Amino acid sequence: MKRVLLLGAVLIGAIVYFVPSASAAELLSNPGFETGSLSPWSCSAGSVVSSPVHSGTKALAGAAGNSDNAQCTQTVAVQPSSSYTLSAWVRGNYVYLGVTGGASTWTPSASGYTQLSLSFTTAAGQTSVQVFLHGWYGQGTYYADDVSLSGAAGPGQSPSPTRSAAPSPTPSTSAPPPGNGSFRSPIYFMPLDNNPQNISTAMSASGAKFFNLAFVLDSGGCTPAWNGDAAHKVSSDTTVLGVVNAVRAGGGDVAVSFGGYNGAELGAGCGSASGLANAYQQVISRYNLSRIDLDYEGDDLNANMGVRMGALKILQDNARAAGRPLHVTLTVPMTTIGFPDTGKAEIQAGIGAGVQFDLINIMAFDYGLTNASNMVDSVKLVAEAAKNQMKTLFGDDDATAFAHLGLQLMNGHTDQPSELFTQSDFSALLTYARSKHFGWFSYWSLNRDRACDPSVPHNWADGTCSSVAQAAWDFSKIVAQYTG
Repeated sequence: MKRVLLLGAVLIGAIVYFVPSASAAELLSNPGFETGSLSPWSCSAGSVVSSPVHSGTKALAGAAGNSDNAQCTQTVAVQPSSSYTLSAWVRGNYVYLGVTGGASTWTPSASGYTQLSLSFTTAAGQTSVQVFLHGWYGQGTYYADDVSLSGAAGPGQSPSPTRSAAPSPTPSTSAPPPGNGSFRSPIYFMPLDNNPQNISTAMSASGAKFFNLAFVLDSGGCTPAWNGDAAHKVSSDTTVLGVVNAVRAGGGDVAVSFGGYNGAELGAGCGSASGLANAYQQVISRYNLSRIDLDYEGDDLNANMGVRMGALKILQDNARAAGRPLHVTLTVPMTTIGFPDTGKAEIQAGIGAGVQFDLINIMAFDYGLTNASNMVDSVKLVAEAAKNQMKTLFGDDDATAFAHLGLQLMNGHTDQPSELFTQSDFSALLTYARSKHFGWFSYWSLNRDRACDPSVPHNWADGTCSSVAQAAWDFSKIVAQYTG
């Protein structure tokens, strides 16, 4: 056993053992993996190794792969309404430590052993907690050693002897990794519709570097085309390809979004999962994509999910086999109480098919105001509801649930007359997104990031302007600041 407690010391050989107090007991069994086995830890992809270790002769190695975050858990008896401290020494990229359903912390990159620590209080009547360690998908092996849970022992639990103390922990305060790599602030942009701006000008003026290009639809016969227009088939496109090349030349990147509210989504007409996967792959290959966004709306929401999710599974399996994982985000319209039942069913269908969603992107607009008095509080209520639903759907803790969510707004007038986002709303929600560490912070759309010409009639939610007083690029400048 390796950890510490702070009362009376006894010297045994070369090791200093501390006699634990009832109020500060070491509650974990095999906290330093010195037994040479994982038991009683339960790990999805873990092993005990002899190097690198923080102390002693053994440590945990968690092999986080493309479809497994290598989580290890241990359930421990505790006292109700009591304070506890959880800590661990970890090494690797994106290593998480926490309590299932409760507090958690993490480090984005630790080339040497770094201590994570957090404190929490059990609820009234609570008699057990499950602590966890895990890495992040595709980030490789992490290491953990000298894990400790200290506090009052639960019913029937004997404290573990522990070994001398490490320095006081420095909690991690960095943001969690986005579910989609460095793609943290993607702005939706229609490159062939709604009077598109020059993308290089937009990037240099606003600082934006990442874009979701919308939308690829079916022009007939399972043929991918921009806006479903047979005159703009992906196979012969050069215009959007020029936009993609310009974005990458400016140091950014793009995803392509399939679907949207109007038109025929490819999944409705391709007939089979393999046929749909082939259609999606044509787009991926044409633009050399590493990420795609699926925006099933209207009559496509939760429709034909066997074909759609089957196609995504085929794409991800093929991409992994080729050594280039495909990042997939699923965009879901919101209600005033979070995901609609159809949205939850979509996510469940994806999970059942084995699809790895890097992010679930919530459209935090067009649902009509909640009982909040302003847009900022309204979005927070909807986002918090979605976070809680993510915990149920994926078994996430709070931090991981937020990291698995993308927060998408709409600048100016939305399609709901009760909704209006100003620049100050975007700024306030930027602060909120940073505090919760959403996987990305996004908005619809770049095409609308300019004032409307007052001499020309405009719709309430015009596709070419925001319908609010603004300078060009105001909203993009705010969103481009998001780095987690």
